[in-house]
Amino acid sequence: MNSDDLNELNSASRRYAPRTEPAPWKVWGAELIEEGALSQMRIAAMLPVSVAGALMPDAHTGYGLPIGGVLATRNAVIPYAVGVDIACRMKLTVLDIPPSALDGDDSRLRSALTRETKFGVGAQFKPGERREHAVLDRDWNVSPITRQNRDKAWAQLGTSGSGNHFVEFGTLTLDAPALGLDAGVWLALLSHSGSRGTGAAIADFYSKLAKKVHPELPKEQANLAWFDLNDEEGREYWAAMELMGEYAAANHACIHTAIAKNLGAQVLLDVENHHNFAWRETHNGEEVIVHRKGATPAGAGVLGLIPGSMGTPGFVVRGLGNAASLNSCSHGAGRRMSRTQAFKSFKWEDTLAGLAGRNVKLLSAGLDESPQSYKDIHAVMSAQSDLVEILARFDPRIVKMAPAGERPED
Repeated sequence: MNSDDLNELNSASRRYAPRTEPAPWKVWGAELIEEGALSQMRIAAMLPVSVAGALMPDAHTGYGLPIGGVLATRNAVIPYAVGVDIACRMKLTVLDIPPSALDGDDSRLRSALTRETKFGVGAQFKPGERREHAVLDRDWNVSPITRQNRDKAWAQLGTSGSGNHFVEFGTLTLDAPALGLDAGVWLALLSHSGSRGTGAAIADFYSKLAKKVHPELPKEQANLAWFDLNDEEGREYWAAMELMGEYAAANHACIHTAIAKNLGAQVLLDVENHHNFAWRETHNGEEVIVHRKGATPAGAGVLGLIPGSMGTPGFVVRGLGNAASLNSCSHGAGRRMSRTQAFKSFKWEDTLAGLAGRNVKLLSAGLDESPQSYKDIHAVMSAQSDLVEILARFDPRIVKMAPAGERPED
């Protein structure tokens, strides 16, 4: 380290003003959460820019902020509190196809999943196959990273990543009329993916830049380095993040539109939401930046999706607007073990037998996505009954994920 670098570090250290008390935060389903995630939330609450926080029952350890963590800051955005897969998103559409199509000869449904999207790290469409969407007409010059990756983003538009990303058919069950649908069982399409390689490139570049901006942070807070939104770096990252929000939404739109067109189906219901994002919101009379890393917006009346796993149900929910959670809920069941541990713990024959017992057909996936890798979705939902109300239940029947052996992106 030369003298200029040392002087800059010493100057930054003098600017650092550690908190004497953590920002207030609350946890839901503490009995379901590993100590590592709780520790990460405690560390995040000690940031000088932190205002309030919350930890959802699906939480587990991540980079910087735990997955399932919610953090409100004062005029600051933290790349690692947004997440690596910026604007990762859930989308569900109900189609006017009888749910009986899932029984017997379901070859049309399986073919649509196989033909109309691609999975895995680097998955993309060939030039003649690329999807078209108005998001490509947005300003991709908001950041050098978005500018450099626009063509890659176009090639990956309508594709899904690896890890826990999926596209699946299943049944949506409503016990009473809701969402503009009658009570009963409907055929639905559910997807989970985000901003693909471009979002990952933005996350990598700006998380490293934020660390350079804040060299004074102690080791345990280094991955929580932030940008002031009054500074050029902060405005640039924010613009790139918002573009990725539009891109992730377009990505899902292309997947659902292509599959519905393939099947000649009409869409009867459309529900979707981001996680891994930051929003400007007002809490306790103050405008703050709310990061939801693996957490779903759950303001009063806001619709959201909380999936379980490829072998367990998910739910369409309506937010109750609980202020203590910063109007948030979980984004899924949450992992109960690492991917490495899952590979060591499970065998394909047992996983496939378990799925068959639940009437689930798996087209492709990694063993690390076995249902046993995840927490009990019913316990997770019970732990957040004061955050959301359940409107409908989704049960997966035909599931496609990245093939076994893919490096996870989540």
